[in-house]
Amino acid sequence: MKARSLVFDLFGDYLRYRGGEARLRSLVSLMGCFDVPEATVRVIVGRLRKEGWLSSRRDGRETVYALTDTAWNLLDEGRERIFHRAQGPWDGQWHMVLYSVPESERGLREQLRKKLAWFGFGPLSASVWLSPHDRGDQVKAAFADEPAVRLDVFRSRSAGPLEDRDIAARAWDLAELDRSYVGLLATYRPRLAAYRAGEFQGADALVERMRLIHDYRQFPFRDPDLPPELLPENWSGRLAHDVFLEAHGLLRGPAEACVDALTRSAVLPGEEAG
Repeated sequence: MKARSLVFDLFGDYLRYRGGEARLRSLVSLMGCFDVPEATVRVIVGRLRKEGWLSSRRDGRETVYALTDTAWNLLDEGRERIFHRAQGPWDGQWHMVLYSVPESERGLREQLRKKLAWFGFGPLSASVWLSPHDRGDQVKAAFADEPAVRLDVFRSRSAGPLEDRDIAARAWDLAELDRSYVGLLATYRPRLAAYRAGEFQGADALVERMRLIHDYRQFPFRDPDLPPELLPENWSGRLAHDVFLEAHGLLRGPAEACVDALTRSAVLPGEEAG
């Protein structure tokens, strides 16, 4: 787990519910659970502040950090994709995005492709991406300030269920994705009994829960959250999501108790922490 990502995860899963900000000393204590030294924490928060992800203020002799609105928006968007799945039956409509980006704007084209994948679109061809979910307006809004990007959004139906499954198989490598889900299940499903028994406490619970999030967060970038009609048989993704949610919930109590204990003990009146 990268130290930079840990800062975002600590704010997103814990500190947001404790006023949304943290003293530097508290961040140092929390990051210490992951063997991140104080000097590294200071460098990271300094960089994040310069990049516009963190804001800071002085409280006496201490420095207090909080995520900026831009960072919160990014975090909330990611949280929605990680924790929630599309509900209800599919209406059979494909939502297609056709894009055009000048050859000179290769970086912008790659950014567009990453954003399309994040919104659950897959490439049917080089510049034609599609999704069973109606998220074309979200893509257009994300690039509204980029005049070099031209986007056309369409709705379409195929000839039938067999064609729909073929389209899904061509737009996404579902077999490889399923193997990744199987690997995640092999790691965390056997641990559920230990989580239920409360065997993880203190820093162990915090680290385990953060590692769980770290391991699972790759999937929203790869998984288009397809409706059951488009998935192969014995699909492991839904079970993996259920195991993730259960494990995350079971570890919540002891992990939050650890955060509370560390943030309380880190506030020592009269000592410099900034």
